Amino acid sequence: MSSPLPPSRLSGLFRRKNVSDLLVNPPVDLDMLATDSGSQSLERHLTVRDLTSLGIAAVIGAGIFSTIGNAAHDGGPAVSLLFVFTAIACAFSALCYAQFAATIPVSGSAYTYAYASFGELAAWIIGWALIMEYAVGNIVVAISWSDYFTGLMDGVGLHIPIWLTMGMQSAHRYYGEVLAIMQAGQPLSEATATQLLGYNAWNSAPELPGGLRLVIDLPAGLITLAITALVYIGIKESKNASNILVGLKLVVVAVVILVGAFYVKPENWSPFAPNGIGGVLKGVSAVFFAYIGFDAISTTAEECKNPQRDLPRAMIYALIICTILYVIVTLVLTGMVNYTELAVGDPLAYVFNKVGVEWLGGVVAVSAVFAMASVLLVFQIGQPRIWMTMSRDGLLPPVFARVHPKFRTPSFSTIVTGFFVGIPALLLNMDLVIDLTSIGTLFAFALVCGGILIIDPYGTSDARFKVPYINGQFLVPLILAICGVLVLMYNQDGIREFTRALGSYEEGRHYIPMLVFFGFCLGLSWLSFRKRLSLLPTLGLLTNLYLMTQLGLNNWLLFFGWLVIGLALYFNYGYKHSKLRLKHAQA
Repeated sequence: MSSPLPPSRLSGLFRRKNVSDLLVNPPVDLDMLATDSGSQSLERHLTVRDLTSLGIAAVIGAGIFSTIGNAAHDGGPAVSLLFVFTAIACAFSALCYAQFAATIPVSGSAYTYAYASFGELAAWIIGWALIMEYAVGNIVVAISWSDYFTGLMDGVGLHIPIWLTMGMQSAHRYYGEVLAIMQAGQPLSEATATQLLGYNAWNSAPELPGGLRLVIDLPAGLITLAITALVYIGIKESKNASNILVGLKLVVVAVVILVGAFYVKPENWSPFAPNGIGGVLKGVSAVFFAYIGFDAISTTAEECKNPQRDLPRAMIYALIICTILYVIVTLVLTGMVNYTELAVGDPLAYVFNKVGVEWLGGVVAVSAVFAMASVLLVFQIGQPRIWMTMSRDGLLPPVFARVHPKFRTPSFSTIVTGFFVGIPALLLNMDLVIDLTSIGTLFAFALVCGGILIIDPYGTSDARFKVPYINGQFLVPLILAICGVLVLMYNQDGIREFTRALGSYEEGRHYIPMLVFFGFCLGLSWLSFRKRLSLLPTLGLLTNLYLMTQLGLNNWLLFFGWLVIGLALYFNYGYKHSKLRLKHAQA
């Protein structure tokens, strides 16, 4: 059994970076290249318009073209209010991100903010979680883009061979399932359409040594390659592409709203919440996933012309614009057809085909391809800059901090991100990645809100933007008490299910995150009363933790497994090479 860490080492894990040290921001290649430092810095091209565009590019994607349908099916027209609630929850986090961006205008996003507020270990954990949010989440985006693209090609008569449109893992699994059905003497009609698709893909694919077949999702790999190349070439080119893609998306969404308004039948909005509050909250995970990405623009701080002014504005602008669009589109969708018909993968195209406006359904399908590409672009921009910042601090090898001398982008990190996303997108089926991505994002949001409570608990900062201070001494306990009363009044079914599940370990273990959350609420209420904590960051912390409890125990276990791998890397490399630790050791 290993001995415990000595006190000096334990304290080193929580050593924080001073804001003044972070603002020095040395050139990323200073330790490796004896060249003019200015030539190795990132280029500043981004304005508030470009940053807002990047935020919209990340948020208006799969949410408005796909997940909005299932959420509306579960909650009815009232799911429009869920978008407002989720936007408010995100707004608490956005305000905290905005203050950090105004205080520490350097690359790194939540990783850098955690380093300044919680210390090195928490910063590493956040950086590792952000890999899950950006890189791993992009695998799903690439696979979804491939599905939209192949469907579009089929619609115009260009058929891509089936074995080039599916990952090897999925095809092999479906092939085995169909084979088992045949061996059991059952007809092929017992197999689902997806299983037959995988079976045919495996059968028609070229053979490889070892009994494998060449089954790859080629469109997913190619779009990842193209986006990675664009990000590698430069931030100016990337922001121009983002602005064009966002312009196209906004035009299509505006047309959807204007044309759809003529087909709205108000009777479809009654009942407004057919499945009660439980049905509305069932879509929390999907609706929150629709908002993921507005924080990604904070990774571009060193490429902004005026980051302290523009980053806070852009985050808030993007959140407001996207919320308005989500609410209006939800009301239009649920007004055009009955909510029970919306459990489809392409709800926008479906409703227009249903009311006879097939041409607009086709336009929506085309625009979805551009929408997904823009999401991929923003996350591919964000991930390399996280790695670059971690490498500057010595937590990753120095090569990750390398900046291309001509393009002024984090070159090696961008290439690694391309491989990290592209190869799994070619081969794998990532069923749980959406919820894993949500956990990683919510964890980052929670720590950013908690960070504000540490570095500026009473709103006394002199940053150009700061979270308004509202004394939470009495308001936090009062708000939590009101929420508890509302749950008792309007969610009796959920309470009965909760109490019944606690009688069995097999069912009750799935409520462990919720029980921990209840304890955290009590603790934070007491702390707010004693310390007069700022209300808005406290509410942001609580709402993010609540949303995390809705993602299921299995996803929590996978998340902890991911963190264990990250901690193993940190203690084997990052801790030993930490520049902050070495600096204090020398002192």
